[in-house]
Amino acid sequence: MTAGTVVALSKLKRVAFIGNSVPRRCGIATFTTDIQQAVAASRPYLETSIVAMTDRGRTYAYPETVRIEIKDDRPEDYLAAADALNRAHVDVVSLQHEFGIFGGVAGINILALLSRLTMPVVTTLHTVLAEPAPVQRRVFERIIEASSRLVVMAEKGRAMLQGIYGVPAHKIEVIAHGIPDAPFERSDAAKRRLGYGGRPVILTFGLLSPNKGIEVVIDAMPAILEGSPTAVYVVLGATHPNLVRDEGETYRESLVARVAALGIEDHVVFLDQFVDIETLLGHISMCDVYVTPYLDEAQMTSGTLAYSFGLGRAIVSTPYWHASELLADGGGILVPFRDPKAIGRAVSGLLTDDKRRLALSLRAYERSRSMTWANTAERYIELFESARPEQPVAVLARRAASARGHAGGLPPELRLGHLAAMCDATGLYQHAVHSVPDRAHGYCVDDNARGLLLASMLEDSSDPGLPELMTSRFAAFVQHAWNPDTRRFRNFMSFERRWLEDKGSEDSHGRTLWALGECARRDASPSRRRWAAALFEQALPSVEGFHSPRAFAATLLGLDAFCRAYPDDPTAELMRLLLADRLMESLAAAATPDWAWFEDGLSYDNARLPQALIVTGLATGLTAYVQAGLKSLRWLMALQTSPSGLFRPVGSRSFGASRTPPEAFDQQPLEAAAAISACLAAWRAEDDPHWKRDAERAFAWFLGDNDLSIPLVDVDTGSCRDGLHPDRANENRGGESVVCYLMGLSEIRQMARAHGERPAQFAAHQVLNFLAPALLPTPTR
Repeated sequence: MTAGTVVALSKLKRVAFIGNSVPRRCGIATFTTDIQQAVAASRPYLETSIVAMTDRGRTYAYPETVRIEIKDDRPEDYLAAADALNRAHVDVVSLQHEFGIFGGVAGINILALLSRLTMPVVTTLHTVLAEPAPVQRRVFERIIEASSRLVVMAEKGRAMLQGIYGVPAHKIEVIAHGIPDAPFERSDAAKRRLGYGGRPVILTFGLLSPNKGIEVVIDAMPAILEGSPTAVYVVLGATHPNLVRDEGETYRESLVARVAALGIEDHVVFLDQFVDIETLLGHISMCDVYVTPYLDEAQMTSGTLAYSFGLGRAIVSTPYWHASELLADGGGILVPFRDPKAIGRAVSGLLTDDKRRLALSLRAYERSRSMTWANTAERYIELFESARPEQPVAVLARRAASARGHAGGLPPELRLGHLAAMCDATGLYQHAVHSVPDRAHGYCVDDNARGLLLASMLEDSSDPGLPELMTSRFAAFVQHAWNPDTRRFRNFMSFERRWLEDKGSEDSHGRTLWALGECARRDASPSRRRWAAALFEQALPSVEGFHSPRAFAATLLGLDAFCRAYPDDPTAELMRLLLADRLMESLAAAATPDWAWFEDGLSYDNARLPQALIVTGLATGLTAYVQAGLKSLRWLMALQTSPSGLFRPVGSRSFGASRTPPEAFDQQPLEAAAAISACLAAWRAEDDPHWKRDAERAFAWFLGDNDLSIPLVDVDTGSCRDGLHPDRANENRGGESVVCYLMGLSEIRQMARAHGERPAQFAAHQVLNFLAPALLPTPTR
């Protein structure tokens, strides 16, 4: 098998829909049945079925398409359903989610089913709560996490999922509620068939419940009758079964009493029935105006609105979320909530203006053609196909192309254009606005030390090194940062070359020592090597008084390089053992059986801590350091792996949290670069190929194998975005990000060349490594 081999995806064969089903009387049952039938009609070869939720104490004569029934209050039914779907080799599950149809607190029982499924789940969210109760939010977020894709029926749903729940944009699809594909029909013929000939008809249909606002239209009827004395308001639909179960027909009876009190019994008709599709379409066709008077905005989806719009009815509605989008730009008339006078004026205006009413009807019918069930089914099928696990060889081809960055086989070429643009005569700028250097934030020794470290790394590679002038400026910045009075490096400098502090953080001091150690060992200039060694020796003693584990780790990495260059320096050797022991003490103090870490929380640049112990142990022959580093790195990399096997760095929103699983965002290049280095150090320590795969997985994060499927780098310029937010990439491309990407890229390219892999070999090998978790049993390290 070669890197260019592609195997076509097998045809989608089986789809199961989980939700309510007819003859159960509710909107979810109707929708689930309609979408199942539409998908089946669109692809006759496709085997479709329904897993029906049955509410407590009820039985239904389900059709043959219902293959599995789940009693909503029986947890064992959910487990049995999952096992049955797995045994049937279902390709995709389409879950219809609505609050109240699954058993347990906040519908938690459905999680047991989802956790056992072996196929992807595409979840249609019929409601998205803006202010969920804590338990509702926890269950809802678990459902989101278990779903490969999410479907909402309005753009408002997309915005809420991104803004409230942090769902990435690529995971969300907006697909309109389906509608029957019926011809446009004027109302006269349908009125005659149904016994309303010659009368203006206003219609509302659906299961009755207090939030529907029927009473508001009833209160508007006297005003409507002033302009249309023979008008009739038809309220079609049974009372919602849950309402009947809990309260009986109290709500319907209150509406009837309201009609009587207004003396309009001849102008309001209640049809207490749950009708079939043919009867429903007939009643919609006979109405002149359709009204949805819902009482508040929190209505994401209305099937009744979609059906009436699709049959070309003139619509008056309150501005709940679905209506506000569907009826925008002249698709209907929107009126304020709970305002009988506004509804009366709007309905009267349409009933007395035939030309306007017809224009509104034709506009609605024309706009709705993309919403027919046949078109909706095509959208869902495309989504099902995209959600399926790709065939391994097809994935290999796609990811290899991404990882190569060009038509060859190696990782992207090392390009220095953006790094050069981020530098001036002083050094490397901290930040950028998009790709433009941001002078407002000046410079820092952190980033210039990283630049010097990159320059040293490239000296040992076959890639071109940094320009001499650039390396010299990084070194000059580090020299200028040294404050002999405090025996510390200053960190932040303004654009005007004014130091903003007398001494920087412990971490920035350690990072600068790391860069100096590498420069002392690798720099091409003997003079600069001597300079780096001398400054390293001056700055090293201060570290003994530090407390930061990251400062210890960075210094240890610098000592590893320095001691290679100066193996007989007793001060350096003693400091190396002292700092390694301090890391070991931190690990021993904080670690528990389920928390193998040096601190009570995770922060930034995490992988550098185990990396420092691994390289120190390898250099000194003290295996306890190596084993401690490997153990903590295994634990960290497990936390930095998403459920789908992608590298997911510890999110910055986790910083400061104590002994809790890391947040997914914001993700930063610094973590990926650290993971690459640490995993390659682990690979050298125990020759386990899984470490190499982990390094490649971390590098693939830069190229788009991440939670948002967004590449962070421009391989042509070498620029790197500053990270990933929950819904987008951070488009700024600052100094830290570009250097971290280039350091990671350099290490990956050196690894490939060290193993003599030709381009095609590297591409195939690399992506097979990406696929390994799915193709092979997970070994014990």
